[in-house]
Amino acid sequence: MWYVSTRGVAPRVNFEGALFSGYAPDGGLFMPEELPQLDRGTLCQWSTLSYPGLVKELCALFIGSELLPKDELNDLIDRAFSRFRHREVVHLSRLRNGLNVLELWHGVTYAFKDLSLSCTTQFLQYFLEKREKHVTVVVGTSGDTGSAAIESVQGAKNMDIIVLLPKGHCTKIQELQMTTVLKQNVHVFGVEGNSDELDEPIKTVFADVAFVKKHNLMSLNSINWSRVLVQMAHHFFAYFQCTPSLDTHPLPLVEVVVPTGAAGNLAAGYIAQKIGLPIRLVVAVNRNDIIHRTVQQGDFSLSEAVKSTLASAMDIQVPYNMERVFWLLSGSDSQVTRALMEQFERTQSVNLPKELHSKLSEAVTSVSVSDEAITQTMGRCWDENQYLLCPHSAVAVNYHYQQIDRQQPSTPRCCLAPASAAKFPEAVLAAGLTPETPAEIVALEHKETRCTLMRRGDNWMLMLRDTIEDLSRQWRSHALNTSQ
Repeated sequence: MWYVSTRGVAPRVNFEGALFSGYAPDGGLFMPEELPQLDRGTLCQWSTLSYPGLVKELCALFIGSELLPKDELNDLIDRAFSRFRHREVVHLSRLRNGLNVLELWHGVTYAFKDLSLSCTTQFLQYFLEKREKHVTVVVGTSGDTGSAAIESVQGAKNMDIIVLLPKGHCTKIQELQMTTVLKQNVHVFGVEGNSDELDEPIKTVFADVAFVKKHNLMSLNSINWSRVLVQMAHHFFAYFQCTPSLDTHPLPLVEVVVPTGAAGNLAAGYIAQKIGLPIRLVVAVNRNDIIHRTVQQGDFSLSEAVKSTLASAMDIQVPYNMERVFWLLSGSDSQVTRALMEQFERTQSVNLPKELHSKLSEAVTSVSVSDEAITQTMGRCWDENQYLLCPHSAVAVNYHYQQIDRQQPSTPRCCLAPASAAKFPEAVLAAGLTPETPAEIVALEHKETRCTLMRRGDNWMLMLRDTIEDLSRQWRSHALNTSQ
């Protein structure tokens, strides 16, 4: 299978090329040149699969056995999920009043990003060992991506990872999950800025194509196609767990509520929908509501500033995966997508063309949830079920409660739960509840930390480039010594 840039200028690449890329050289994001179509028979066959089984089938569909033989692919995915705490890898909790919560957080760092990053890193190591190459991974994080990326990469002999975290804008636990990893190939920077601000030096570095190529740079943010690919399995698993029957014609709809910041899970869900999964997508955001405004009004524009919320991992103003959604909505029209995104980059504001907005609002429903509603939802879920939600999961569940309170016609619904409440004790306390903190999280407070500050006034881009160049020199020296 070939992958093309949403902006249509960069040459097409295979899965390996997309895997090792952040942004495409033309600033776009890689997408499959053609989407396969799943028929009813395939969906019925897949309906009995485990979550890892679904990941295997989806990856086989989009990678191709000529590049990665099926048995080796399956081994990599089994290895990726070997450290998850739940035997099912993900788990559906069926709660009162038709509330279905798909727990995507049973990985090492208690966040859904463990799922896609553990697989992506296995794919990377497979190709790196085959090609005898080294890469430097650069990640900007609002909280969970950084810790999951570090967990998946730490100790890898042919990968270094640089993580920029927004100092003071993620929870103490999230920060400790990153700064307490002292492996030699892990390099953490604490940036005096928010997650959108720290993305700027990263994007500037990746825009220098010669520099990226020279130093074998790549990103593990959700701009990486491999992550979106694995996340498609969330939607398939949610559908098969929640659909009342596969015997009806047409197949019944299931509503999947997706809490999101950068829209990676939304893009994954929309692709799943496009290839034949009968789901209705609801995107749920916090007060950083650019996606909500885009769905409701066609207003794809930045607010004056990122708002700090209890759902801090979603405190994002630039949902870069919306570019993938726009590309799909436009019928893979790279000219339309490029014009939209270049205008957005210039002016930070775009009004979607009427036809594109109409298609978006047909494909996706949206809701924006305040901190007050988050804590109320957490409290209600506990009162009704003795079940603790993280604030991000509460953003999704709030939509469910809105629907049942309005006595809307009942469609089976699944709320994606991206993180464990254990990572967000401050939010749990704000909801008037008692945090439940696992021993391994408590232990973080007593570990040594390592983090380099990027202060306001520092040249963040230069600091990043210098670090990358140092790592390249070290790798070349190591490779030279090894060969001798």
